[in-house]
Amino acid sequence: MATKQNGKFKVARYGVLGGTFDPIHNAHLHVAVVALEELNLDKIIFIPSGIPPHKAKHEVTRADHRLMMTTLAINGNDNFFVSETEVNRAGESYTIQTMRELRDENFSAAEFYFIVGADAFTQIETWAMYEDLLKITKFVVVTRTGSDNKTLDETIEKYKNNFGADIYKISIPNLEISSTDIRSRIKRGKNVEYLIPAVVVEYIRKYNIYKN
Repeated sequence: MATKQNGKFKVARYGVLGGTFDPIHNAHLHVAVVALEELNLDKIIFIPSGIPPHKAKHEVTRADHRLMMTTLAINGNDNFFVSETEVNRAGESYTIQTMRELRDENFSAAEFYFIVGADAFTQIETWAMYEDLLKITKFVVVTRTGSDNKTLDETIEKYKNNFGADIYKISIPNLEISSTDIRSRIKRGKNVEYLIPAVVVEYIRKYNIYKN
């Protein structure tokens, strides 16, 4: 999507943050804020996964709950919005499908920056059609402040040389928050306030999610 600015058309720049968001937590939101600011993006699109292939053997909370928790978490921030593209897709969902759909569905004049953690990015060769993905999508790799990035830097350089990939790095503080730990804490009756938005805490309590 192109917008007009000072009489000239400006290509919209969208960050794409996907994940199971089971549940979405404050570290996810912080990554989105940093990416938005450091790369001067127009919006961040949060995309809760439908049936993630890499978690096919693990139980994942119902997609409608994960979608609603994500929607509640970003409510009030005009720079964030949620896409249902993967939740509505039948069968397993792959990133290459999502990025192609985003490019085709009224976003032909937009640039997309797929936001991913450093560990996941170094395993990108296990992703479906990763070569095509690197060619059609810009990547934003999130690293932890003070971490050793030698392997990551070598991986990035390889993909830039082999595929002409556009890859950016952003650094964030090491926020020790994980969805796995949050689910465990809820199951054990522990407090998760300040780890996830208050509205998400309320939603989880209302529907008794993660208790069993």
